[in-house]
Amino acid sequence: MVQFFKPQPKALPSQAVEITIDNLDHHLTGVGRYQGKACFVEGVLPGEKVRVQITEQKKQYAHGRLRQVLTPSAARLEPFCPAFHQCGGCNAQMMPQQVQCQAKQDGVQRLFRQLAKIELPAPLWIANSPPQAYRRVCRLAVKYEKSQRAVQVGFRQKQSQALVEIEGCPVLTPALSVLISPLRSMLNTLSSYRDIGHIELYDTESGLAMLVRHNGKPSTKDKEILLAFAQQHESVLYLQTTGYPEALTDVPPSFYELNDQRFYFQPGDFLQVNAAVNQRLVQHVCDWLAPQTTDRVLDLFCGVGNFTLPLARYAASVTGIEGVDEMVQRATHNANQNQLVNTEFHRADLTKMAEYANAAWQQQCYDLILLDPGRTGAEEVMPWLAKSKARRIVYVSCNPVTAARDCALLQSGYTLKQWGLLDMFPHTGHVESLFLFEQK
Repeated sequence: MVQFFKPQPKALPSQAVEITIDNLDHHLTGVGRYQGKACFVEGVLPGEKVRVQITEQKKQYAHGRLRQVLTPSAARLEPFCPAFHQCGGCNAQMMPQQVQCQAKQDGVQRLFRQLAKIELPAPLWIANSPPQAYRRVCRLAVKYEKSQRAVQVGFRQKQSQALVEIEGCPVLTPALSVLISPLRSMLNTLSSYRDIGHIELYDTESGLAMLVRHNGKPSTKDKEILLAFAQQHESVLYLQTTGYPEALTDVPPSFYELNDQRFYFQPGDFLQVNAAVNQRLVQHVCDWLAPQTTDRVLDLFCGVGNFTLPLARYAASVTGIEGVDEMVQRATHNANQNQLVNTEFHRADLTKMAEYANAAWQQQCYDLILLDPGRTGAEEVMPWLAKSKARRIVYVSCNPVTAARDCALLQSGYTLKQWGLLDMFPHTGHVESLFLFEQK
């Protein structure tokens, strides 16, 4: 009988250990050394000497939980949110924004060097964000607590599925923050309060919108309570049980504005959370692509048309590709509402690029291409893009790991000319970047 050796996990030290934080990674997590290997610790700044409890040990790295800051950095700040030490929404309120931005820049450069063998020069910092009240979109976690026989509303704890109840959130717009407490009270009056999954809130130029995810079948009385709450707070209300959300309020649809264009959306659609930085991002994409009146432009992962519509003002035509039928319909509606006649939109799952080899949109030639994929990136699209012969390509990314992988695949046909960063998500480990490629 063959026996396979299964290595036993290393025993974790029972006592906290002292380490010095050397730098931060792109998630704004501190990196020190423990037993000769990298040790990752949240809530710390470079140069600090800290005491940490080792929570995980691997062959090449370890993770530790901060117990005490022994020698604090002169740059350390007092977090402005009372829930900071428990809530998993923000992880860097204790450091100045310039420290956050520098760490994100260094982290992206390091990832491109390691994963793509690309040495990035200093980036163009395109936009900074206000430190608070910048989020116009949020998802609130909802949990039924048996011991209290009540619904809790808040955000997930750091590195946990447990919930932190909050009364407000200073990074949300004030109109969203003040909704949280009355929203909790209202949910606890529902007969089906145990079936609430989560709540999404939106604050845009059209006003407030709310999406309630319900895992059961709400009664007529519960719908009336939800509707009364929405009317009291002048909010559009959507209910999602199965499939796509259903509008419960008979009011004009939600929209946001970008310059003098209007983008209609439905709660559940993807929106950039930071309106001010999104405006700078869109303008910079247009500047880098620099479409002429004779150019044909392709916009991959186009969503509701956030980039498509602004680009259509300059180009001969813009083709938008999106993977969800409802989003294609929304983008088409938005183009029509903004009186644009040089756009067209198609549904395609871009993770299965080969299935669309004979699609009319893929057979066309494009002068300029933009892509703004989700966190998983666009690996399946890159070989086609590398052979596309487009004059310029701009890649917008919210995940530098997949961006490094994807950009490496473009190098066979394109040269990276410039890259930029935007402070889209202050106090978090998320970073928004964009890359300009030109045909070789």
